[in-house]
Amino acid sequence: MKYTQLGRTGLKVSRLVLGTMNFGPQTDEADSHAIMDAALDAGINFFDTANVYGWGENKGRTESIIGNWFAKGGERRDKVVLATKVYGNMGADGEAWPNHDKLSALNIRRAVDASLKRLRTDYIDLYQFHHIDRNTPFEEIWQAIDVLVQQGKILYVGSSNFPGYKIAQANEAAARRGGTIGLVSEQCLYNLAERRAEMEVIPAAQDYGLGVIPWSPLHGGVLGGLIKKQVEGGRRASGRATDALADPDTRARIQSYEDLLDKHGVEPGEAALAWLLTRPGVTGPIVGPRTAEQLESALRAVELELSGELLAGLDEIFPGPGPSPEAFAW
Repeated sequence: MKYTQLGRTGLKVSRLVLGTMNFGPQTDEADSHAIMDAALDAGINFFDTANVYGWGENKGRTESIIGNWFAKGGERRDKVVLATKVYGNMGADGEAWPNHDKLSALNIRRAVDASLKRLRTDYIDLYQFHHIDRNTPFEEIWQAIDVLVQQGKILYVGSSNFPGYKIAQANEAAARRGGTIGLVSEQCLYNLAERRAEMEVIPAAQDYGLGVIPWSPLHGGVLGGLIKKQVEGGRRASGRATDALADPDTRARIQSYEDLLDKHGVEPGEAALAWLLTRPGVTGPIVGPRTAEQLESALRAVELELSGELLAGLDEIFPGPGPSPEAFAW
C-alpha cells in the first residue's frame, strides 16, 4: 500500500479509503469484519463511515458493526484512521425531533457522543460535516468543534459535499477564531464521468490545504465494466447506472470507455480508481466493497500505471470542464 498526508496535516493515510456504507444493508456483520481485516492486512488504514449508514430503521448499524470489530482487539482501533460524519436525521421514521439533525452545536455534541458509543472508541480521527447547514453559522460550528477537540473526542474535521465557496467560508471563519485548524479534507463526488468538482471544489480544497476524498469513484458501477457484464449475463444496472445507460449518448460513451480499456488490457474498475490517483489534490478514493473479491480488485489499482496514451484517451472520452474561471466564461 502507498500512503500520503491528509491535506496539510501530519496525518498519514492510505491511498485507498475503505468505505463502509454497504456494511449492514448489503454485507452482513461477519463478512464486513472479514473485509475490514483484509483491508488492514493489505495496508489500508483509512476507514470511512457515517452515523446514518445502515439507513432507515437501522441508522447507526454500520458504526455498530465497526465498533464490534474494534472490540475484537488486535490493535485494530490503533491502526485505523477513523472517519465518520454528522448532519443527517437519525430518526428511524424519517422525522427529526428539533435539534436532532444538521450542525447546531447541540446536535454536534449529541451526535459525537452517540457515534463514539456505537463505534466503541474514545475518539474519532476525522469528523466530517456530511452536508452544509444553511441555518447554522460557522462561528457556532467551530465553537462546538473546539470544545470536542479540547475534550479529546475528535482530532480533525472535514467536509463532505461542500461547494467551493463554503470551503472558503468555513476556513476563513476558522482563521478568524484563531487556534482552530479548520477543514482538512473534503469528500466529494468525483470520477471520470463526473468531473464538475474540478471547476471550484478541488481548486478551493487545494488552496486551503484540504485533502480530496472522492466518493463513488466508479459512478455507481457505471465505470466498472457494466456493459460487458450485462452482455455476459452478469451484473444488472441499478440506481445511477440505470439512468446513465438509459441515455443513448452516455451509453455510447461508456462503450467507448470499455473498448479503450479492453484495447489496453486494463480492467475498467481498476482504471477508474487508478485515474483518480493521478489527479492533483486527491488523497485517495473511497472504495465500498460488498465482497472480499471487490476489495482485491481495488487494491490492484494502487499499483496500476496508466500510460500517457491511455490517459489521453480517457480525457477524450470524458473531457473535464477545464480550469476556472475559463470553464464558466468561454
